[in-house]
Amino acid sequence: MASAPASPVRVRFCPSPTGNPHVGLVRTALFNWAFARHHQGTLVFRIEDTDAARDSEESYTQLLDAMRWLGFDWDEGPEVGGPHAPYRQSQRMDIYRDVAQKLLDAGHAYRCYCSQEELDTRREAARAAGRPSGYDGHCRDLSDAEVEEYRAQGREPIVRFRMPDEPITFEDLVRGEITYLPENVPDYGIVRANGAPLYTLVNPVDDALMEITHVLRGEDLLSSTPRQIALYKALTELGIAKETPAFGHLPYVMGEGNKKLSKRDPQSSLNLYRERGFLPEGLLNYLSLLGWSLSADQDIFTMDEMVAAFDVSDVQPNPARFDLKKCEAINADHIRLLDTKEFTERCRPWLKAPVVPWAAEDFDEAKWQAVAPHAQTRLKVLSEITDNVDFLFLPEPVFDEASWAKAMKEGSDALLRTAREKLDTADWTSPESLKEAVLAAGEAHGLKLGKAQAPVRVAVTGRTVGLPLFESLEILGKEKSLARIDAALARLAA
Repeated sequence: MASAPASPVRVRFCPSPTGNPHVGLVRTALFNWAFARHHQGTLVFRIEDTDAARDSEESYTQLLDAMRWLGFDWDEGPEVGGPHAPYRQSQRMDIYRDVAQKLLDAGHAYRCYCSQEELDTRREAARAAGRPSGYDGHCRDLSDAEVEEYRAQGREPIVRFRMPDEPITFEDLVRGEITYLPENVPDYGIVRANGAPLYTLVNPVDDALMEITHVLRGEDLLSSTPRQIALYKALTELGIAKETPAFGHLPYVMGEGNKKLSKRDPQSSLNLYRERGFLPEGLLNYLSLLGWSLSADQDIFTMDEMVAAFDVSDVQPNPARFDLKKCEAINADHIRLLDTKEFTERCRPWLKAPVVPWAAEDFDEAKWQAVAPHAQTRLKVLSEITDNVDFLFLPEPVFDEASWAKAMKEGSDALLRTAREKLDTADWTSPESLKEAVLAAGEAHGLKLGKAQAPVRVAVTGRTVGLPLFESLEILGKEKSLARIDAALARLAA
């Protein structure tokens, strides 16, 4: 177990509002949230919306809604405020312009007039010669005359940060000590030619001004860390930053074919899991296992348990593969952990139009309350409830033709007639009595209970699998159940 940080923990979650939230993004938010709560620290929620071409207000709204649905409370950020407001980068442009000018004035940055064509030509030459192909520092030390000549040509410069000519070493909270040599980290752009600040500037500046102590982010951003560390040093010299934060780079989340899970992968969309009826706590439990574990023998735990145990030094650096089946299994466990009352309420969205096949007036609350405990033990996701209980609220079952063909084999009509006779005299307040009736019918035809109940189940519910049959018969009631067996016999006769 790592020692507690010396100063109060301040972490940030700073997504861009582009498209639907991604489960890899959620995993990053989760680890930051758990780290902050474990250390009684501060979680800053910041919106990186400087890309006007891709950012949208709809995506911004989705992000806030997703954070609330997941149960992530933030201490500073949109709708909460805080001492470092505003928390949307599009509202902080004056700050970035001011910092960029201070970096220029102090010599930490310079204007670069190279055209894209010139950059490409020199990069190709470097590659051909076997040298690093990053920016070669062409404009680092231009004379006044050279600057005037470029300006006379109408060139609009970008602003580049001047990287130090020395190795940069840092201790990654997940990966240990990492060193980057100067030839592999060339000077980089921080402001576009049109004056718009780049991510490479605004992200570290905001972290500095918001006094972020720990940066936990994806492995894909690891290569930018030496640049940010150098920029932090410059910002500290200028009195803008107090210290350089500690960095921890979280492992990739892999999808099918061991490829990095991308926004284009259907299984990456958070909305997909919400629509299917994953519980936030079930999804988060699974996502926490993508790089971390509570213990070697415990996969199911609450978020409170995770917060109590979370240590970023326990995060594994190796890529983690997203396994949908395991995610569903863990979610199923969390469904079973709910008390019955909460389960019935969480299912409500899947018991109403437009997702249900029955008319609203045919929904029976008493039947729902009676069947809910039996359904709770069988669902992987809440959306499965609709198909599991539709037989209770429809005038007649919707037959799955494959299920009908599988269950209604030769002799099924005779079995159903016997089962109907036995059920007609059974005690319909006792599932055990209904079971005995079907068992007796099966014995009369030389069948065990499993074979005997299959035609009855399909006749009454329309499916070969579902909720416990005899409890379902009791809840549906004698009159409707027997009428459905009669209807099935008529269909078989036809």
